[in-house]
Amino acid sequence: MRLAVIGVLLLVAGGIAAATGALPEAELFALADRAVPILVFVAAITVVTELASEAGVFLWAGRRLRRWGLGSGLVLWLLLALLAALSTIFLSLDTTAVLLTPVVVTVVRQAGLPPLPFVLTTIWLANTASLLLPVSNLTNLLAQHSLGGLSPAGFAALMWAPAVAGIIVPMALIGLLFRRDLRLRYERTPPSETASPAPERFLLAASGVVLVLLLPLLVSGIPVWIPSTAAAAVLGLLFALRRPGVLTVKLVPWPLLLFASGLFLAMEAFLALGGSALLGTLAGQGENFAELLRLAATGAAGANAVNNLPAYLLAEPLAETPARMAALLIGVNAGPLITPWASLATLLWHDRLMRMKVVISWKGYALAGLIAAPLTVTAAVAALAAAS
Repeated sequence: MRLAVIGVLLLVAGGIAAATGALPEAELFALADRAVPILVFVAAITVVTELASEAGVFLWAGRRLRRWGLGSGLVLWLLLALLAALSTIFLSLDTTAVLLTPVVVTVVRQAGLPPLPFVLTTIWLANTASLLLPVSNLTNLLAQHSLGGLSPAGFAALMWAPAVAGIIVPMALIGLLFRRDLRLRYERTPPSETASPAPERFLLAASGVVLVLLLPLLVSGIPVWIPSTAAAAVLGLLFALRRPGVLTVKLVPWPLLLFASGLFLAMEAFLALGGSALLGTLAGQGENFAELLRLAATGAAGANAVNNLPAYLLAEPLAETPARMAALLIGVNAGPLITPWASLATLLWHDRLMRMKVVISWKGYALAGLIAAPLTVTAAVAALAAAS
């Protein structure tokens, strides 16, 4: 509800700017051309993942991973981290935060393991693993447009080295910080699983097939809103036939759409009034390691101070080349590990944890992030510079 209220206020502010001429009509139409397909994709992929979750896809995957973990906390951690990374890369960081977090908590609790290293891995990778593909993060979709509609393969070619660093560094830190917890062992099939309701096989299988078909289409170069909307329509039809009660307006992330729309409009108005000039002296201009790190640090600082989406929108005009755009994405994607509001995914993750009565200390989270964010951003920029 808070997101929706903020979004409406931002839309009103942007509307006033447009009505008074502070935001020219041509720039308003250009913004709509850029933002509407992205918002359609966000809505469609959320519906797809929500319905897949209702069908039991994520819980099914979590249970299989627990069995494949062979009773080892370390192996289970690595498998769940792999699932979190793949979910983030192909289905977006918000999907990982919203839908995978409850699965991770359930699996770890059934295994009798401490949840903290597993849930921290989930949210850190939701942010830092979101560098590889345009669909991984809303900021990536915006950057893809700014890069002239770069194909998913071209985007991955630009971002693969930072993406690898963005996964390895947080994993190494968590492995070091929680090495004792990860050495624990567990029963591969706890008795509590037998009491859990079995998902409907048809919907589970059909949802799995839809996801398997959707993933390559998301990286095929087709505008991502097209296959994601088609997948949402197919799953919606299947659920209408088998479980129509699931199909409610709540499947669509209205608060997120209002929030993102308001940010787009308000930031565009701010940029039209010369907002980016304020960041120019901080972000630098060159493409050597020091200058790229400077831009990435600016993005990370802005994300932790406000949020990664407005931080990206404000600094985007300063990322004039592919290398500088990559550095900015490193900052706003891999840097939001310190404050709870740095990314929407972190807030959604914490909301899920609160509902499941998993206690997280924001002080401890921030202290860990103060170590993880600078190391991850620096390593990713170093990887970018080396690969370039």
